[in-house]
Amino acid sequence: MPTMEMTNPAALPADWRDFLALTKPRVMSLVVFTGLCGMLAAPTLPPLVLGFTAILCIALGAGACGALNQWYEADIDGKMRRTAKRPLPDGRMERQSALHFGVGVGAFSVLLMGLATNWLAAIMLAASILFYVLIYTVWLKSRTPQNIVIGGAAGAFPPLIGWVAATGNFAPLPLLLFAIIFLWTPPHFWALSLFVRSDYAAAGIPMLPVVAGFENTRKQIFIYSLPMAIAAVAPWPLGLTGPIYGGCAAILSFVFMVLAARVLASRATEPTDMAAEKHLFGYSVFYLFALFTVLVADRWLGW
Repeated sequence: MPTMEMTNPAALPADWRDFLALTKPRVMSLVVFTGLCGMLAAPTLPPLVLGFTAILCIALGAGACGALNQWYEADIDGKMRRTAKRPLPDGRMERQSALHFGVGVGAFSVLLMGLATNWLAAIMLAASILFYVLIYTVWLKSRTPQNIVIGGAAGAFPPLIGWVAATGNFAPLPLLLFAIIFLWTPPHFWALSLFVRSDYAAAGIPMLPVVAGFENTRKQIFIYSLPMAIAAVAPWPLGLTGPIYGGCAAILSFVFMVLAARVLASRATEPTDMAAEKHLFGYSVFYLFALFTVLVADRWLGW
């Protein structure tokens, strides 16, 4: 478990870019996008100002998660090359500032969501923040190689929150969107963890490649890709979307499975040789963006 002392007691004064970095903008962009798509796929839409406010709340909630994650893992981040230049391990910010920022932004996002849309959406936003911080970051990440599997639920909330913010209730389609992201998360992060395995090992994080090896991780990537592909296509035969989504989802998922099969067949152990793993990781990001884009296109083109 990481210690709670400040990484650098003589931290330099932080500026706005450091606070922005705390929010993990690249991760936030995917969260905001899937939340927006969940809202746009709903049968009714809130007024423009309230809809914008709901998406802003999802963004703020995601940013709070990033800040609190970096506050708790500052010592771990300092041990990994890809995170060592974040504001806390690099000494550009005091740890307490990140804690206050994360708690304040998170609380504000939940309160604003409840006042602007409905309290069910606010409760779900609060649940997603608490799940990410307490269940994934504090409990799972440093203790079990199943951290990504269970913790994937935190990243799967946004389309469900967007839908509920628009409608005030649940429905089968947003629940399937939750399932798609939940099942997509392990192949996505395990592909990354294969070629940054040394970073996780140095930080003592029990990611699957560290504790179970390359071969088993590649098998798990392929195994999880199968139900993900089924869940991605399922809205069409269930009558929840039209043929635009169904056809595109089938093609996108087929390509995903081909790339996952290439990873399964790979025997590379050095990051420089892991072309298949890097291709799958890169495509997995495109896959989720493309899948949710065609979902909205299908909805707005008449289905």
